[in-house]
Amino acid sequence: MKALNLHAVGDLRFEEVTLPHRNKEEVTLRIKASGICGSDIPRIFSKGTYHFPTIPGHEFAGIVVDADESELLGRRVAVFPLMPCGHCASCQVGEYELCNQYDYYGSRRNGAFAEFLNVKKENLVIIPDTVPFELAALCEPASVALHALRRGNVKAMETVAIYGVGPIGLILANWAVLMGVSNIVMIARDNEKIMMAKKLGYAHAINCREINPVEYIQELTNGIGADVCIEGTGNSEPLNNCLMSCRKLGTVVCMGNPTGDIHLSQDAYWMILRKQLTLTGTWNSSFNELYNDWKDTIKAIDSEKLNLFPLITHRFVLADYKKAFKIIKDRTEYFCKIMFIDS
Repeated sequence: MKALNLHAVGDLRFEEVTLPHRNKEEVTLRIKASGICGSDIPRIFSKGTYHFPTIPGHEFAGIVVDADESELLGRRVAVFPLMPCGHCASCQVGEYELCNQYDYYGSRRNGAFAEFLNVKKENLVIIPDTVPFELAALCEPASVALHALRRGNVKAMETVAIYGVGPIGLILANWAVLMGVSNIVMIARDNEKIMMAKKLGYAHAINCREINPVEYIQELTNGIGADVCIEGTGNSEPLNNCLMSCRKLGTVVCMGNPTGDIHLSQDAYWMILRKQLTLTGTWNSSFNELYNDWKDTIKAIDSEKLNLFPLITHRFVLADYKKAFKIIKDRTEYFCKIMFIDS
């Protein structure tokens, strides 16, 4: 089969690879759509994966083409990419995203930038025929976004500030609308991202290079502050602004992957104390019988309440991977979600 195989940092090749033998706990998927995640960029070009070679790709959907169970053949599925150990304390209570020894498609083992992939049956999420594969591949970031809002205990009629207007930031805003949030403030440093947010109907989208987000949120809320602030960039300045713009007894959700050390000003730290803020972390998504962000996401996509199509700005076949990654690395044009599709 053909795949994008990472041999070393920066050495990504479109080449023929052998699909491993499928074991009885797995099915074989033909990958129909796979999204490029922001975390794939450092994984491919600067940090590397856990071993080489590795096929990246953890946002994906496909069709089952080989399985021991005949009822699974031909099923359309998305895939929860984390494989828990099943034995640690977190796994014993179904908190699989907190597993101590998890495996992961696309980083710790081969992922979906390929024609085929063997995946564990227990990680399958059956999708209706009415859900396009492209949207099913977005189930991963959409579930991550839903999990973050649930960690922040977001409620109807609240004000939510989202720092970072990439794909997940826009999905966060879409979920917030469905939750009945009154005001959604979106903050970015790029006017093209702000334009995209406004095009999707988010009037309170601001460029923090031009407008002070703390002052903007204070004015919007009559001096009270946002009920929930979500830091989605992994940088110091947005986190400081989250603490400064959050209301008393409010919640700050730390979501962005840090690109380096995070520093807090003395004033921002004082806000944690004096406003008695709650800081909560979020990572990945829930995938158990009681709490399953994935099943809720599929329902929202299928009902068209979650409108993800506008986020897909570029589509490529695997063979055109150099064009896809050049857009991301060189920022030659605006992009939101870039997707590999099976032609």
